[in-house]
Amino acid sequence: MGLALLLAAAAAPPAAAATTARAARAGGIECPVGQHDCNVWDDDPGTPARPGDGGDPGDGGGSDGGGKCQWNGRVIPCYDDLLGWFDNGSGCYYKLFAQQPPDTPEGKQWYEVTCNGGELGNWHAELRDAPPPGYGTPPDPEELARRALASISLLPPRLSVAPRKSKGPGLVGLPVWMWASPGVHYFGPLDASASDRGLTVSITAKVDRIVWDMDNGEKVECHGPGTPYEVNGAHAGQPSPDCGYDGYPRADTYDVSATTFWTVTWEGGGQSGEITQTRTSGTAQIQIDELQVVTR
Repeated sequence: MGLALLLAAAAAPPAAAATTARAARAGGIECPVGQHDCNVWDDDPGTPARPGDGGDPGDGGGSDGGGKCQWNGRVIPCYDDLLGWFDNGSGCYYKLFAQQPPDTPEGKQWYEVTCNGGELGNWHAELRDAPPPGYGTPPDPEELARRALASISLLPPRLSVAPRKSKGPGLVGLPVWMWASPGVHYFGPLDASASDRGLTVSITAKVDRIVWDMDNGEKVECHGPGTPYEVNGAHAGQPSPDCGYDGYPRADTYDVSATTFWTVTWEGGGQSGEITQTRTSGTAQIQIDELQVVTR
């Protein structure tokens, strides 16, 4: 929807394009605001040691838009500073004349009316006995919550696994370690807020769980970023203390990925709620070989 709207803005007259741009700034269309760093990379961990083996040290160590008003299949802001309030029924924005003409009949008021979803070329004046539907409606708290959400970056997890194919194979039945970057943009908590017409809504976003897809039909759920594998660490050659896999039952190469599940809680205007989000990583390869038994 966002791409189609941007293309339409490029082809439209300058006034119409400006209106579309205002809608985007107001959070009225879905676009990846603030998602400036969605490249996924993984660390270069070592290979978990077999019992009695030193192991391999290795080389080191992602909305939908808010709004309740729609026109021609797209969501638009219910209020615009220049155009006024939107009426879903007519598809027009209404704004009171700053100064009513002196001959305005008693009990009536003149409105500036911009129709066709707010295109500036569709303007006329209209004398009304009463405001149109939706005029003066307070902002929707959930719309502001989604606008606040669009201002922060919830990034895909940055994966690390041990063993890792580029550093050497693991063996059938031996433990696998998984972990991810613990930064706030990857696990939270992140706070933000958005305000409109005197109402402020605050949000807090954090990851509830991370689910690892082991590429063999099995998934592992962890409740934190996990512990990095260290060749000389206290748990070297043992299962991970908080996020690991017991071991692959057969030799193969596996493309492991992970998904973080975010909960965004919001509060404002006497209301509260939750918005759920997910972010999925790229893949990290694990090569598993058969355990060779030497007999004499």
